[in-house]
Amino acid sequence: MEILSAEFIISNAEVSQCPASNLPEYAFIGRSNVGKSSLINMLTNRKGLAMTSATPGKTMLINHFLVNNEWHLVDLPGYGFARRGKAGQEGIRTLIEDYILEREQMTNLFLLIDSRLDPQKIDMEFMEWLGENGIPFSIVFTKADKMTSGKLKDKINRYLNKLREHWDNLPPYFLSSAESKLGRVEILNYIEGINKSINTK
Repeated sequence: MEILSAEFIISNAEVSQCPASNLPEYAFIGRSNVGKSSLINMLTNRKGLAMTSATPGKTMLINHFLVNNEWHLVDLPGYGFARRGKAGQEGIRTLIEDYILEREQMTNLFLLIDSRLDPQKIDMEFMEWLGENGIPFSIVFTKADKMTSGKLKDKINRYLNKLREHWDNLPPYFLSSAESKLGRVEILNYIEGINKSINTK
């Protein structure tokens, strides 16, 4: 897929205020500071499209971007940032769950995982919740350029083996790096393939 255009549409704190459109939506979510904004900028080839910040937990709204006038890329708030306080965390969790469960246009959720880390309880529980609710999702292992290829392969295999303890069929997964653009073609082609299958129905 070639990205011809990508533009910010709207930010909001209510699912009911999301764009009134029938275009497919591909949402990106992950724990705070996992590299979500950098990945979005890399995929769209638009530096600064999704504002990156050194402060984790900056994205607290649902952000819609229109890509190629054909589909929406949705930047969801990061989860698990303790400094927000219990009430703030609960509000973000409700916003995320409302979008995922209620937004009919949501076609696929990309769950971002820091490839350098061992499986985190919060991520495993979130995936279990997605599975229980029948939500289509894929995993994007970010920051893959921060390790040697051998260590990266070992980390990914350990993660996949952990997933196999709970999943009969593993979700699709991608390796990515915002700096080297690793995974860009694969992720965009995956989105394009889903879009084509939707259009032929």
